[in-house]
Amino acid sequence: MSPRRSATGATSVAMRVLELLASGQAASRTELADLTGAAPSTISLTVSQLLAHGLVAEHGTRSSTGGRPRKVLRLGGSEGFVVAADLGGRHARIGVVLPGGGLTDVSTVPLATADGPDTALPRLAETLEALAGQRGRHLLKGVGFSLPGPVDVAAGVVTLPSRMPGWHRFPVRDWLEERFGVPAAVDNDANCMAVGEHGAQPAGRRQSITVKIGSAIGAGIITDGRLYRGATGAAGDITHVRIEAADDRPCSCGNTGCLETVASGAALVRILHERGIAAGSLEDVVRLASNGDPETTRAVRQAGLHLGTVLAANVNFFNPDAVYLGGILSTLEPFVAAVRSRLYEACHPLVTEHLVIERASLGADAGLVGAGRFALQSALAHDLEAITSSTTGSVRPRSAPHRGGTGTADGEPV
Repeated sequence: MSPRRSATGATSVAMRVLELLASGQAASRTELADLTGAAPSTISLTVSQLLAHGLVAEHGTRSSTGGRPRKVLRLGGSEGFVVAADLGGRHARIGVVLPGGGLTDVSTVPLATADGPDTALPRLAETLEALAGQRGRHLLKGVGFSLPGPVDVAAGVVTLPSRMPGWHRFPVRDWLEERFGVPAAVDNDANCMAVGEHGAQPAGRRQSITVKIGSAIGAGIITDGRLYRGATGAAGDITHVRIEAADDRPCSCGNTGCLETVASGAALVRILHERGIAAGSLEDVVRLASNGDPETTRAVRQAGLHLGTVLAANVNFFNPDAVYLGGILSTLEPFVAAVRSRLYEACHPLVTEHLVIERASLGADAGLVGAGRFALQSALAHDLEAITSSTTGSVRPRSAPHRGGTGTADGEPV
């Protein structure tokens, strides 16, 4: 093996170790070996090197089912934090995400993405600066944004968003890094939700689909414990799958007959309006359905069946451990029940035998946690950039700067 490839491999393992410790999915060398698939000797060497550089610290011990107690690992300098924001059409949910995945100081603030980035971003940045100042601005390690549109993660921009006028190709990540002076990460809201929810679930569930159902519909895919983006970062875009029930109804994407036109929150508002029901917003739809309005409940259930139809094809193909439903429509039991019933009806029994179909356990916080974890990964990548591999695979400091990002050498982390 060439020295260059050895160095790349060692850095990749080190980054993965840091990611797992940051998310709280692992806290011992044994757990790290199990989740990475690396040899225990490789993990032991990597941890020792990270300990020597202060990127990892040992914090007490915990009992083991056999043998001596295991030393508990955590990130070095774990008093640091990141701030995160999950942007919607009219509001943003903000909070502080800590190493290990903890979430605190959560609130919802007004934010009109339709005002464009030049207006919306400075307002939100001021709020996040105040939030960081409450905990100690000097401890801020990164900033993470969950955005309601297609995101080119490598470039840090939103691409052709249908509900974010003025945001196309705006350099959101670069703007954040310049404004805050720390690494930043931006990603699609469904991906953020998938990453946040995955970290809160049992470690054995390594394949999952997380669907966010709000004004639009998106899905994040976890495969073998890591976020799957696809060749161009568009994996999980089920909202524009054509469905027979949609006929030739125009979609916001410019095509016709998309799932979004019959199963999204925006579609439900339109459908109820056409039926003479006063529902001017998605919140009105949820209120009416929660109060048992029969026409609204029927429309919500039908939307769930349409989503289940499209999901069934994906579930049969992918065979995941779990399907998690998030977004405001997932709070409605008729919607969740309809999705579940269609999956059981349309999927092969072997696929559904152990399939978990449930609401996202983190609820409205899933996307916020995911955005924060991406920000933590950017901060860790920034720190790890100061470390390189020697020809023997050891890591040592180096002076090359790093401008951010969430990737690793062998794939996209969770």
